[in-house]
Amino acid sequence: MADRKSYHNIRVENADGITTVTLNRPDKRNAMSPALDEEMLDCIIRLEADPDTRVLVLTGAGEAWSAGMDLKLYFRALEGDPAARIKAEWTTHQWRWYRLYNFPKPTIAMVNGYCFGGAFTQLIACDIAIAADTARFGLSEINWGVIPGGLVSKVLSISMNYRDSMYYALSGESFDAADAARMGLVTKVVPAASLKHDVMKLAKHLSELNPEAVRATKQAVKTVRDMSMDQAHEYLMAKSGQLAYRDKENGYATGIKQFIDDKTFRPGLQPYARQAPAKQGAV
Repeated sequence: MADRKSYHNIRVENADGITTVTLNRPDKRNAMSPALDEEMLDCIIRLEADPDTRVLVLTGAGEAWSAGMDLKLYFRALEGDPAARIKAEWTTHQWRWYRLYNFPKPTIAMVNGYCFGGAFTQLIACDIAIAADTARFGLSEINWGVIPGGLVSKVLSISMNYRDSMYYALSGESFDAADAARMGLVTKVVPAASLKHDVMKLAKHLSELNPEAVRATKQAVKTVRDMSMDQAHEYLMAKSGQLAYRDKENGYATGIKQFIDDKTFRPGLQPYARQAPAKQGAV
């Protein structure tokens, strides 16, 4: 980040365009507190505009990705302070869903361990989720006599089907990474020993793609989910026009030239060879 800032509950590291944000409360299995949520919201807003961040990786310190909400700090400590409770609820939903789901750059959840309850929100908000084969998942709210609240019950419908969502929400049973992949909660599972290597390899690939094409693709796929066919068609036509206007690399024309004229580009197997965008004002 151009404007570096230190945090107490998270770690932020950047290398070669990849920014890794680590929830850093390992003694609490990275359970989210109001203080952590405030830091995450500040961090994500900064990273949106950070030119050194082309891909965001979200992970957890120690043996957990995140155990969900810190029951003591988030619920018990705020029982007598309704204003603080409202602020905490607004902040947590902002970073875990509205800002993260709509983050303009690729996001990868690097799930290194336990992922429970409220952590499902930011897990599903990430574009891609790679889990270690030792990771464990669960909706444990029913065991506390509450529902999967916040946005958890809603976002489940984006990745898990009705039967699986109902079964695990009602039973409170936990499940392993293989089942998480089968249900679509994570993209794929890799050996724990190679998790970081595999995620960084993917992140490097994403970081080398045309950033405007990546941004437009994210927005297109997410936005058309709830549209009719006619609405989606009109939106995607307009989105394509917007991409052509925003893309200073002129990627489409470059790719066509490399494919048809130069015969150096195979679009089904590799990205086109990117060139530096023309300087503003150049003819």
